[in-house]
Amino acid sequence: MREVILDTETTGLDPASSHRIVEIGCVEAQHHIPTGETYHVYINPERDMPEDAFNVHGLSEEFLAQKPVFAEVVADFLEFVGDAQLVIHNAGFDMKFINAELKQLGFPALPMERSTDTVALARRTFPGAQASLDALCRRFEIDLSRREKHGALLDAELLAEVYLQLRGGRQPDLALAGEKAKVEGLAPVQRKARPARPHAPNAEELAAHAQLVASLNEPIWSAGDD
Repeated sequence: MREVILDTETTGLDPASSHRIVEIGCVEAQHHIPTGETYHVYINPERDMPEDAFNVHGLSEEFLAQKPVFAEVVADFLEFVGDAQLVIHNAGFDMKFINAELKQLGFPALPMERSTDTVALARRTFPGAQASLDALCRRFEIDLSRREKHGALLDAELLAEVYLQLRGGRQPDLALAGEKAKVEGLAPVQRKARPARPHAPNAEELAAHAQLVASLNEPIWSAGDD
């Protein structure tokens, strides 16, 4: 099962207010485990960078002015995503921005059914606990030392580790493999045969049995004696 763990950085919170995507990071996974294949691109939003957004991801208007616009990267992005299920932290936010960019260029929207929201997954798994990416990384003891600011590819890589843990981690498979290896490596056990225990009745038991039989009214096993 192919999945793509995805994250974006934007100029703001709502594409309806002319905010745009400025960075996309993707990590490919098979059966919830990253394959090592990634997709990463910075995008010129063709607009200014609000200070609040810059403080989150550190991508300046000057830096992004030299990057391709979304129309130049959309084909590569869609090719990498393919028909994979998308794994996104707070999927509604990123899907809203991606689909706004696609719509502007005349591409069909990606259906929400193609996304797995790890915020919702975390809240089902740990009711009442914090479900931010930082909080989940701390819960699973995932190294956050590189995350001085938000970055789409770094956050997608961290989310890939979180998602694997939310789905059960590597431990079940590794434990089964380990048990299998132990069984296959065992030497045959040599067991010493024990002599059969004596079961012959003693005189007291025979007398009690004869008394019981005599008290029965025409027992079926004596019918052939007539």
